[in-house]
Amino acid sequence: MAIRTRTPNPALTMTVVLLGFLVVPMSISGAAVALPGIGADLHSAGAPLQWVMNAYNLTFASFTLVAGSLADLFGRRAVFAAGAAVFAAGSVVAALSDGIWLLDAARALSGVGAAGVMASGAAILATTFDGPARTRAFALLGTVAGIGLALGPTISGWLAGGYGWRAIFLSNALILALSLLGVPFVTESRAGRRPRVDVKGAVTFVAGLALLTIAVVQGPQAGWGGPGVLVPLAAAAALLVAFARIERRSPHPVLDLTLVCNRRFLALSLVPVATSFGMVTLLTYLPTYFAGVHGASPQQAGLWMLVMTAPVLIAPPAGGWLLNRGVPARTLVTVAVLLFGLGNAWLAVTDTALPAGPMLLVGVGAGLGFGVGDGLAMSMVEPERAGMAAGFVNTLRIGSEAIVIAVYGSALVSLLQARVGDAELAGRIAAGAASHGHQFTGAFHLVLWAVAVITLAMAAGIHALLRPSTPGQSA
Repeated sequence: MAIRTRTPNPALTMTVVLLGFLVVPMSISGAAVALPGIGADLHSAGAPLQWVMNAYNLTFASFTLVAGSLADLFGRRAVFAAGAAVFAAGSVVAALSDGIWLLDAARALSGVGAAGVMASGAAILATTFDGPARTRAFALLGTVAGIGLALGPTISGWLAGGYGWRAIFLSNALILALSLLGVPFVTESRAGRRPRVDVKGAVTFVAGLALLTIAVVQGPQAGWGGPGVLVPLAAAAALLVAFARIERRSPHPVLDLTLVCNRRFLALSLVPVATSFGMVTLLTYLPTYFAGVHGASPQQAGLWMLVMTAPVLIAPPAGGWLLNRGVPARTLVTVAVLLFGLGNAWLAVTDTALPAGPMLLVGVGAGLGFGVGDGLAMSMVEPERAGMAAGFVNTLRIGSEAIVIAVYGSALVSLLQARVGDAELAGRIAAGAASHGHQFTGAFHLVLWAVAVITLAMAAGIHALLRPSTPGQSA
């Protein structure tokens, strides 16, 4: 049984959690808009500049599962508050950084804090709301995530253009400070039992995921067949296998592997992975594409991104409404993932400066999946494991973002390097700092085709996993 410390205040709880969740996507999409300005100001390009994104995603992914488990043990509110404070501190340091490596370190610190916010925030909502109210709460969560995605590029472009890229990180810290003001009024909850922390499991998972991401990021520079990639890749595989063995034997694992054996829970947990492939990659690289190929300013790129991100504001409540009125979850999430594949394929054959049609498809797909999928997944787990379940879902979400963005960027740079014959120039083109529109467009379209194939395959897989166990059962 979960332990609570006070009578829940649903409205205040929603406000505090939603403010924290607002910053998480803004910190991803907003930083992407800032990359050209950061590179010019700090005289950086290539891998060091890309680590502004990768460092945040790496630590975010690596610590989310651990944060969810700690939230169950020591209190969801406590972990949320600690995460928001660390996230804010990292954002302030990022804003004050005078070198690229300090900025990368600050972004890594922010990622650790974001893990606490994401895992414990979802667990707080799962233990505060039940039934249709939980569906509405997670749909609202999806809407706020959509607002962060929609406003991230736009507001960040405006801030970067008017006040410089440092203002982007200061705005994140300010929103987190507002969230922290309301934390004392949120109900604390934790699992009824407080066993020892699975330190071995936590360390092996964090180290394994970190090495996997590092191997992918180093691919273009070190060579995919070189020791700089193969050694960390082999070490990552060994550590993740060890993690699975440790969790099977641990009486109180960081991740209860029976969660993964529930195929419906697993299918719904894969929806964020499809979102990483189908939309988050575009959030990261479309602004750079607009700048490098079509000469868009940060403000223009941010404004253009609204075409893709604005539907995310509308679709989550619509998805929750459809679900509460009997539309099968299997149909809803399958359609959402299919739209990613169709949108990316359409983008791959479009050369217009503002490809509105495919961007709208991707945005609607993301909006239908945001929030609703998380709420359905959390409804399959008892309150005792709410933090662990939220940590697992968000680990797949952020872990896939870290890996997919790294793979996407590495593939783009590798394709550009094959076209222009120079690694440094390829890195500058991928960062939007050099004008080689034809080469950028050709490489970008090839990567889009790969994403389209992957997301269409994922739609088929998720649809199959969500099949009813017995004839006539709702899916």
